Amino acid sequence: MARKTIKLATYNVNGIRSRLPHLLAWLEKEAPDIACLQELKAIDQSFPADDLRKAGYGALWKGQRSWNGVAILAKGAEPVESRRVLPGDKADDQSRYLEAAAHGIIVGCLYLPNGNPQPGPKFDYKLKWFDRLIRHARSLFDSGHPVALAGDFNVVPTDFDIYNPRSWLKDALLQPESRERYRTLLEQGWVDSLRELHPDRRIYTFWDYFRQHWQRDAGLRIDHILLNAQLAPRLRGAGVDRWVRGLAKASDHAPAWVMLGAAASRRAKKR
Repeated sequence: MARKTIKLATYNVNGIRSRLPHLLAWLEKEAPDIACLQELKAIDQSFPADDLRKAGYGALWKGQRSWNGVAILAKGAEPVESRRVLPGDKADDQSRYLEAAAHGIIVGCLYLPNGNPQPGPKFDYKLKWFDRLIRHARSLFDSGHPVALAGDFNVVPTDFDIYNPRSWLKDALLQPESRERYRTLLEQGWVDSLRELHPDRRIYTFWDYFRQHWQRDAGLRIDHILLNAQLAPRLRGAGVDRWVRGLAKASDHAPAWVMLGAAASRRAKKR
């Protein structure tokens, strides 16, 4: 049975073994019901499943040595896996997508390619991966189930989502092709939850390690939680747990989250 209120979060941990104390502290304080993690940078055998289980979380994960890696955590439950790869390219062996059901919601956890340097093969891979995501997202959106796409999209949607676009004009995160694909995704009907509830507020989820970006609050919004038509009406709150970024030797990302209200009962839907 789904809970009345669900807190869904996404967090690029930038190395789950080295940031495990930060992750556990965040889970204890903020207690998300569902947490999507990216950039595990660990093989499957090194995933701290026992530590997370002691913290009250069941987990699914797909690791990769030194790079990438995604996981879905569920508080007091075991996520039910539905997909371990993004369809569309059987030769793609990068661990960037994981999909599961938890607490009555289908969640696609993703770590979209960075794409730098651009132009070049890494940027080409980013765009092709994005195109595959758009195609798969359409089927998820039309599934009739409540669905969220959550993760590090490595896209700054607009100039309002970055402290100063001039410094990043050549970066893959701001290229017109990247932004166009993000808009195409939203045009399917997905709701960008943080921007939906905070249309006029500068919100950042990433602060680069260099040039005192965190200390100057010179951030970017690249971690997103998108909701389909069945889930968007349940959106009650959204924010960023900035305190996690302020910890010593923290990830360069902070967790983003949404609060989702109760699903309408079958009787209410009939009415």
